[in-house]
Amino acid sequence: MNATTGHGVRRRTTVAAVIIMIVLVAFVVRLFDIQVVRADDHMADAQSVGNFVGGATLPGVRGSIVDDKGQVLASTTVRYNAAIDPSLAHNVNRLDDEGESYVETWGRIAERIGEVVGMEGVDVEKVAEDAIANNPDAEYISLKKGLSTEQYRELLEIDAPMLILEPQKSRSYPNGAVGANLVGFTGADDEPLAGYELLENACLESTDGKITYQRSADAGVRIPGTTTETPAQDGGTLNLTIDTDLSWYLLQMLKEEVETQNAQAGSIMVADVKTGEIKAAVDYPTLDPNTPGETDADNRGAKALTRSFEPGSTFKAITAATVLDQGAATPLTEIRASGYEQFPNGAAVGDSFMHPEYRYTVTGALIDSSNVALSKIGELVPDQTRYDYLEKFGVGQKSPIDFGNAEPSGVLHPVSEWDNQTHYATTFGQAFTVTMQQVVSAYQTLANGGVREPVHIVDSCENADGTTTTADLPASERVVSEEAADETVEILENVAAQGSLADQISIPGYRIGIKTGTAQKTDGNGNYKS
Repeated sequence: MNATTGHGVRRRTTVAAVIIMIVLVAFVVRLFDIQVVRADDHMADAQSVGNFVGGATLPGVRGSIVDDKGQVLASTTVRYNAAIDPSLAHNVNRLDDEGESYVETWGRIAERIGEVVGMEGVDVEKVAEDAIANNPDAEYISLKKGLSTEQYRELLEIDAPMLILEPQKSRSYPNGAVGANLVGFTGADDEPLAGYELLENACLESTDGKITYQRSADAGVRIPGTTTETPAQDGGTLNLTIDTDLSWYLLQMLKEEVETQNAQAGSIMVADVKTGEIKAAVDYPTLDPNTPGETDADNRGAKALTRSFEPGSTFKAITAATVLDQGAATPLTEIRASGYEQFPNGAAVGDSFMHPEYRYTVTGALIDSSNVALSKIGELVPDQTRYDYLEKFGVGQKSPIDFGNAEPSGVLHPVSEWDNQTHYATTFGQAFTVTMQQVVSAYQTLANGGVREPVHIVDSCENADGTTTTADLPASERVVSEEAADETVEILENVAAQGSLADQISIPGYRIGIKTGTAQKTDGNGNYKS
């Protein structure tokens, strides 16, 4: 070989090597583009044209609602139903861990399914055979209901194309009507519809997880080692301040009283005066949240929290606390009042019974619940002062319970809108409206030495990750002095001891304070009903 020939061979070899390197680089770049840069796009394309990616849902569990002792008021269970598509009940192509293909017979698959659901394999096969015998076009026949999550996951691992798995979420309210007006209820698939189920859904709702795996593009066979799992996230536990046992007792008592009095409805609310926790808020009629459709829509809510009314004589205690706190009177200050009087501004006020002029004290005026006397007591301070105290006691604003849009704020008109009659009516609980929780809050304030603790029903949410979120409540607030509060409570004790109901309400061994109230209702035309 001469020098010229050797030089040509080396040049061709070099050119060939360069070409090969260029091709290899092109392949590497293309492979990087496919597997890294545009991986998501190609995966989406694969899913859109075939069964390249398979998967199954892992249902999350909605959180529970519990009372102040952890007693369950609402909880969710997830069970699973298994069914067979008889048209797919045949042998299945598989890939082993080495990627080698093999055939798993329908009989063997039926045995594996039977081991999980507690059936013999031949019985599983017979279910499919009988379905086809009855209907050659059958594509669904129930196999087993009420399977556990563990059984569900075991069946998923079998990867049987003829197997149909259906999660069934069931919301249960073990105490039935007790606390139901507050707890609320859910619809299909745990959809929150009312009460704290809806208001605190952010705490309770769950997030479903997913198992995904790849299948071969030709035979749709599950590829070993490609399974990934996104865990489900369960909902949190909602802790309420409600005492279930107390609520049960009060509901029985309320039902009896409503029926005895032939009333349309009734409500009871109980608060812990030191904490503001609502221990019971019961309504009758009420509902069973397990079957809410059996109850009239009007009775499915929490009327104890969503009804507003004029408080009437129950707010005479607030008038007394106002003038006592302002130093405008003492419990023994004398007021002369008849059973009916017309005042200099033209307004007329009458008591619930006719009587000549009495020489009342402030205490005596509340014992007799005299509207005329309270009108004169209220005049001892300016209207704006009384307005400010009503506001401080919570009138005209939503309570810290904040029961969503259904909770009214009540109505408290500014002093500039008070007419001659309103000037007096506001001293004995008319011409403004309140909610039951506002009345309870006002009395909690008096019983707590003049300090208003925020009334509330939601205590906290225990999140699924172990953290706890407490209710966001306003700070405690002093409304009246401790002296004024104690004097007002003492007046209310005298009402209990000397009032017309004294014999009916006495509790041996206990000191109690009370104030009755009779509220008038509107006729819808700007007047009171008779």
